[in-house]
Amino acid sequence: MAGTMSIEYTAQIWKEGDQFIAHAMPLDVMSAGSTPEDARKALDEAVHLFLITAAAMGTLEEILEEAGYEARQGSWVSPPWIAIERHSAVVNV
Repeated sequence: MAGTMSIEYTAQIWKEGDQFIAHAMPLDVMSAGSTPEDARKALDEAVHLFLITAAAMGTLEEILEEAGYEARQGSWVSPPWIAIERHSAVVNV
């Protein structure tokens, strides 16, 4: 497929130690940085590289479909998020 397309994703960012971790859902690509903005920028670059590599390998459409994306008018739309929630579990140890 020649040309350009838009592929949206949702990013989660959290802190682990002194690093901020960014995760692109549902692509399952992650990156990190010393600030939330650094993590965001690193994630955007990692997602871009992941997508252009998949396109070069001829697997981009398959990957997006498996991740729940839907093609709409030249764009790939991520699955609709119903909720992003924080839960906890009690474990007797």
